[in-house]
Amino acid sequence: MELEKRMAAIETILFAMGDSVEIARIADALEITREEAVEAVHALEARCEQEESGLRIHWYEDAVQLSTKAELYEYLIKIAKAPKKQVLTDTLLETLSIIAFKQPVTRLEVENIRGVNSDFAISKLVSYELVQEVGRRDGPGRPMLFGTTEQFLRTFGIRSLEELPDIGTDQVEEFLEEAEQEVDSRLDV
Repeated sequence: MELEKRMAAIETILFAMGDSVEIARIADALEITREEAVEAVHALEARCEQEESGLRIHWYEDAVQLSTKAELYEYLIKIAKAPKKQVLTDTLLETLSIIAFKQPVTRLEVENIRGVNSDFAISKLVSYELVQEVGRRDGPGRPMLFGTTEQFLRTFGIRSLEELPDIGTDQVEEFLEEAEQEVDSRLDV
């Protein structure tokens, strides 16, 4: 493997990992010697030190990490401060609705209602700061309990959870009938 290709591979590894990576792991991944890996990292480091590059290599004992140059942070901060667009898909809205109306609720309880794994949806809602861990349930495994946040109230323009609409038994039965019809239509029964 030629030096340029090694440098590109190391840059890719360091970019994707985000944290420091031991030289030995880099050498193993590229199927080269430790010395060849060090040589390629030094060459990559020299390329990053050029003014045209916004990246730099950090050495931590026998590991290296890729990062941005400190003098260019001002540009990174402008992007980082920009509000992230949050897209609430049907799956996220369904999961959020269950948590909002049943809180505090465990992940397993959400999954039992939805009928599918909800790890991703709950994680995404936590990252959007609409849902948070509010405690632990007493019992085996002490599962996490989830509830909505103040950001949830802001996002949906309500002051408290009391402003959420009441779901009467008639509405619940109507929802159940609609769900059964939808399942039947999907199964062509």
